[in-house]
Amino acid sequence: MSVHLQDYAEWTDTLEPASCALLAHAWADATKVFSERGLDNYVKGASALGGLGRGAGLVNAWIEAAPPVAREVGEDVVGDLATTALSLASRTSGSVIELVLGTAPTAARRLADGELFLQYLQFLNTLVAQAPRGLRPMLDKLDVLFGQLTLGGLRRWATWGAHAHRTQFEEQIAYFGLNSKESLAMLQQERKGTLLVDVQRRINMYLRALWGRDFFMRPTAGDFENREGHKPFIEDWLIHLPDAFDAVEGNNGTVNATELYRAAAAHAAAHVVYTREPISAESLNPWQMAVIGLIEDARVEALAVARFPGLRALWASLHTIDRHEANTAGDYLNRLARALVDPKHRDEHPWIAQGRALVADGLPRILAQPFESTVSWDIGVALAHSYRDLCQGPAFQLRTDLQAAPYRDDNRYFWAFEGFDADEAAAAGYQPEQQVRKHVNVMELANEIEVENAGDDAQEIWVMGTEFFPYEDRGVSFNQSEGHEPMVPPSHYPEWDHLIQLERPAWVTVQERRAKVGDLAVVDAITTEHRRLIGRMKVMLDAMQPQGVQRQRKLEDGDEIDINAALDSLVQMRVGQQPDPRIMMRSVRQVRDISVLVLLDLSHSTNDVVRAGEPGDKGAGQERTVLDLTREACVLLADAVNKVGDPFGIHGFCSDGRHDVNYWRFKDFDQPYDDLAKARIAGMTGQLSTRMGAAIRHATVTLRQQRSSKKLLLVITDGEPADVDVRDPQYLRHDTKKAVEEAGRSGVFTYCMSLDPRADQYVSRIFGARNYVVVDKVERLPEKLPLLYAGLTR
Repeated sequence: MSVHLQDYAEWTDTLEPASCALLAHAWADATKVFSERGLDNYVKGASALGGLGRGAGLVNAWIEAAPPVAREVGEDVVGDLATTALSLASRTSGSVIELVLGTAPTAARRLADGELFLQYLQFLNTLVAQAPRGLRPMLDKLDVLFGQLTLGGLRRWATWGAHAHRTQFEEQIAYFGLNSKESLAMLQQERKGTLLVDVQRRINMYLRALWGRDFFMRPTAGDFENREGHKPFIEDWLIHLPDAFDAVEGNNGTVNATELYRAAAAHAAAHVVYTREPISAESLNPWQMAVIGLIEDARVEALAVARFPGLRALWASLHTIDRHEANTAGDYLNRLARALVDPKHRDEHPWIAQGRALVADGLPRILAQPFESTVSWDIGVALAHSYRDLCQGPAFQLRTDLQAAPYRDDNRYFWAFEGFDADEAAAAGYQPEQQVRKHVNVMELANEIEVENAGDDAQEIWVMGTEFFPYEDRGVSFNQSEGHEPMVPPSHYPEWDHLIQLERPAWVTVQERRAKVGDLAVVDAITTEHRRLIGRMKVMLDAMQPQGVQRQRKLEDGDEIDINAALDSLVQMRVGQQPDPRIMMRSVRQVRDISVLVLLDLSHSTNDVVRAGEPGDKGAGQERTVLDLTREACVLLADAVNKVGDPFGIHGFCSDGRHDVNYWRFKDFDQPYDDLAKARIAGMTGQLSTRMGAAIRHATVTLRQQRSSKKLLLVITDGEPADVDVRDPQYLRHDTKKAVEEAGRSGVFTYCMSLDPRADQYVSRIFGARNYVVVDKVERLPEKLPLLYAGLTR
């Protein structure tokens, strides 16, 4: 390698004289920001772009843009910038590529991070495929856009415009050039309060003034896929803060974004200063880790407040939970966090008081040994053990029971996990063994010695086909007593990608869960309230029952001669007319042969409240959730169908990404509609999202196992298919349509009852023009569902 331009003559000789002169002029600055390897990529990139034959302007843009990009975000991304420019050559004009390179320093300066810059390049590759005419006007306004939007906001703004004006090219150009009302409205919607890049210098000076040292901060594109963004975190001694913060409501009024950045940076810096050694997470459960992490947050904040008392008011203003909130374990965590950071806050709960007392007793030890974090372990374990006795609150949920204070990090920096180095183990001759799942009977499972300290990663796991109960049968299985879900193997299904027109094999994982048991009195109350409607449904379905053996006449091929038809044909022959050859008949036994599966959408939106009843009706004005009305409808339908005798099942689903589609069987085909099934229906809850295609495929597998000649899948949903890891609204719609078509080919008729008033826009394309109904008045669902069933199974 060399740092002299003359040594790269092999590559520079292919450039035009003007480009060679510009490269020579820029060489001195390039040697200050590039290493020898970087200089080599710099020159070769210029030569490669010159080989495209798009003129000297493209090469000159590269020569001018690459050094400032390397200065802002590092030289490692420069090669990716060249690769992006070369890949765009086959999809857009040279002037647009020149504009991409010309605006790259602006993007690098505003993003201020190499990983974010790489994500920006990926975004350009996606946008040129979705809206090629919008790329040029957007790049012309890039400085304005990055002055108001984060990278995630820019992507959402651009994606909306690309989908809204996919075939309207003039409107597309106006949108991306900020010359339309829709563009400015979306820009205002995606605009964030304060960008980290605008205040990073001030935050650095703030931390230096506090601690007398420098801290390294990097922005994170937490809102690249969603508006909430990541929590702050510390990794490899770097403080990672969200690339944008909005003002938040504190307990003393609004806290602006700059103050929030100061609080988050000061808290993370306190961790870096005082948390010197991580604590092992081995042998700790998630609840213990959550409480220990909270105590460690309080420990480092107490040490920081001892040196800088003004930090207490800043941190305390961001804890807003009320002392009466006690719905989840997360509420108790947040109440304890506020009580520890704000001595003036009153909370007399015994568990909170115990936490305050333990921290107060340990404060002398904390101040005497500021770099010793084992005190957090001791206090946290004690509080975790006393939680059940003092709070009698709900169980801890790892995904949802988080600290609500927006400035606190996720504590990953605090924990040490024993890692497994696969390369080192392979070098030592280690060969991992596959886990064996052995299906056994009850005697084998009862008589074998259990390895009590074995976990889910054991070499061999024994599984029974049913629940295993202790010898003293109290009606509670081992799984239930230990809080474990039954070990049901997950099911993997493909998913249709409408953009590439291919199925992604084994893309979605459906995991069946144990249906929780609710209060049976809820179902009994529904049955009592709608007793008359159930009676009418029973009469209606009884009338639809077949009336034994029926004769089919006028057949050319049958079991016996129809004497009346034969005499009519003989008369026609005698008078010289053509006789009717259909003189046979057949006796057929009419039976009702149908299996019905009701599939319920149990996403979080079913918790929305609706006002039931019309003015003057009984119960008018009563507020109930969509889930309550769905439960009522299921109870009425199940009660009526159970009396008629049709085999039926009631299942539900929700999703949290493609790897976790939850599926419940409240009542299956081989199960009676008894108190247990009713209690499961009473225990239904609404949560998460709606990945409908995977659930329909799983339900279809169940229906295909039924021997009925007719199979009906009745889907009840209150919205369109959506999930947390899918941003394209058309993606899951097309996949659900594909799942419905696959069900039809398997002999399963699918019908949708939608509670979304806007469903006509998409549900007909998914299920077919005649295979859906939209319930405009959700409060009428309990009446309409049984009637719909009667019409479909007639």
